[in-house]
Amino acid sequence: MKSILSAGLFAITATASAQSTRPSQENWVATWATPLEMAVTTPDRPVLPPDVKMPTFPAGQGRRSPRTPPAIADDQTVRMIVHTSIAGKRLRIELQNAFDKPVVSLWSAHIALRTTGSSIDPASDRQLTFGGRNSVDLRPGQVIVSDPVTFEFKPMSDIAVSLYVKKTEGPPTNHMPGLQTAYVANGDDTAAASMPADATTNTAYVWLKGIDVDAPGAFAIACLGDSITDGFATTVDANQAWPTLLAKRLSEKGGMPIAVINEGISGNQILREGAGVSAIARFDRDIIGEPGVLWVVLLEGINDINIHGQVTAPDALTADDLIAGDKELIAEAHMHHIKIIGATLTPDAGVWLAGPIGEATRQKLNEWIRTSRAFDAVVDLDAALRDKADPTHLQAEYDSGDHIHPNDVGNAAMAKAFDLNIFTK
Repeated sequence: MKSILSAGLFAITATASAQSTRPSQENWVATWATPLEMAVTTPDRPVLPPDVKMPTFPAGQGRRSPRTPPAIADDQTVRMIVHTSIAGKRLRIELQNAFDKPVVSLWSAHIALRTTGSSIDPASDRQLTFGGRNSVDLRPGQVIVSDPVTFEFKPMSDIAVSLYVKKTEGPPTNHMPGLQTAYVANGDDTAAASMPADATTNTAYVWLKGIDVDAPGAFAIACLGDSITDGFATTVDANQAWPTLLAKRLSEKGGMPIAVINEGISGNQILREGAGVSAIARFDRDIIGEPGVLWVVLLEGINDINIHGQVTAPDALTADDLIAGDKELIAEAHMHHIKIIGATLTPDAGVWLAGPIGEATRQKLNEWIRTSRAFDAVVDLDAALRDKADPTHLQAEYDSGDHIHPNDVGNAAMAKAFDLNIFTK
C-alpha cells in the first residue's frame, strides 16, 4: 500500500468520483524512482587520524562536482528524462517537496515518450492532472500522486516528464547526480516537441520522485545505497548504473515483470545524516513508501567507515555499530513483509580516506553479511569486483580512476553477480 507522510493534499485529490471509478484489480508498482532530499543536511566531515591531513587537490582534480542543484525560477519548464524498468499501459507520477522548502506552484505537467535529446513523440504526449486539475501546489514535506493516465510504453523506455513551474523560491528539492540530461527553458513548454535551443541543461531530478505503473502480477526491487548504487562515475545518459543493468537482465530473462528502482544517494550513510538523512531515517519514505516493493538490496556502510571509522578513539565507528544498523533495516523490512538482500561492501584501498582500521571494519562487516544468515539472501559484490592479487583494491578494469567507484564495466559485473532465481522463489 502507498505510504504517504503528508496526507493533506492526497485526501483532497482522492475524490469520491475517482474512488468510484478505480479498477478493482489495480497493482501499482514503481517502474522508476529516485530518492529526493527530505530535508537539507549539513555535510558530515571526516574524522581523521592525527597523522592524516586533508589533501590539497590541484584545480579541477580529485573533487566531485559541486552538489549545487539547478536554478529553477518562476515561469520556467523543466523536462527530465527517466529510464523505466517494467512496461505498462497506465501510469502516474509522484512528486515530493522537502520539509523545509517553500510551496511550489506547478501549473502544468506532461509525460511523453522521449525520442532523442529533449525531443518527444508528440502523439504520445499526455497532460497529467491532480485531483482532476491541471495545476497543483506542492507544499513542504508532501508527496503527491497524479491521477492515473493511459500511457503505453515498453520495458526499458525513456520517458520525458515536463513540469511548468509558475512560482517557486530557492533551490528545488532535488536528487544529484541524476545521470540523465535535464532541460530548463522559460515559459510553458510542457507540450513542446523539443525544448528550445536556448534551454539550459543539468543532471539532476527536481521534485520528481517516481513513476508508478499499473502492472498486474509485477513487483519491485528497491536498491538502497550510496554513490556506488547511485551510479556515480558511470557514463551520463548511458543507463549504466548497476540497478539499471540488473533491471535489463531481469527484462531479458522474461517471465514475471520485476521492476528495479535506484534508491542510492551519493555520500549517504547508514547511521548518520550528511548527504541526505541516514538510510535508517529515509527507509520508510524511500523503500516502504514505494508501491510494489517486495525486495530491497542493501549496499551501504563505506561512507560510515571512511568518515567515522578510520580512528581508534572511544567514539569511533565500529563494525558492530554497522551490524546493529543493518539489523535495524532488516527488522523494518521484515515488519513490512519485504525480503532484504545484503550486499558486501566493495574495496576502496587507494582512496585518501581509506586506511587499515577502516579496512578491518569492512572485512568484519562483510564476513558477518556472508555468514550470519541475518539477510534473506546475500550478493557478494566484494568478490565480484576485488583484485585477486590485492583484495583490498578494485580490479583495475573496474576502477573508474578514483579507486572506489566502479566504472561502466564494473557496474555490469555487479549486476551480473545477482542470482536472478532468488527473486522468483
